[in-house]
Amino acid sequence: MKQTDLVVTPTCVRFMGRKFPHTVGRGGITSRKAEGDGATPRGTHRIVGMLYRPDRMAKPADWAVPIRNGDLWSDDPAHEDYNLMVRRPCLHSHETLRRADPMYDLVIITDWNWPYPVKGRGSAIFIHQWRRSGYPTAGCVAFRRDHLAWIAAKIRLNTRLVIA
Repeated sequence: MKQTDLVVTPTCVRFMGRKFPHTVGRGGITSRKAEGDGATPRGTHRIVGMLYRPDRMAKPADWAVPIRNGDLWSDDPAHEDYNLMVRRPCLHSHETLRRADPMYDLVIITDWNWPYPVKGRGSAIFIHQWRRSGYPTAGCVAFRRDHLAWIAAKIRLNTRLVIA
């Protein structure tokens, strides 16, 4: 592992010589991820993108992409756009990226089951803001807002999320 890896441990995430409190999925950490299980998949995941709400924050990195009205993420294993960003109107199951709450104001995208998704293996594993300390996610890794902003400013496309 490298200092530039985000290393998830049971008590913290280590990154660039610092330790950050975090939350993971309500289903814990698993080696057998499935759509809807609420688990965070074990493994080494590349960072492949960053999205942000330009109406709520400054651009966190030069390669970050704004979240627009109508941006969604498909989580329907039966649909051809499974585990891809899609736009409204979208008649199949999806997550809204431009949320009323601040949870997705900043989203770091991993390569979990992407870009060639296996149906039912689970859709996006994001790194995003937590609801509150200790409150689990639907499978993502989440941080306090200021910690997430610090991490986002320092990661690069060669940064990996390592979940042991």
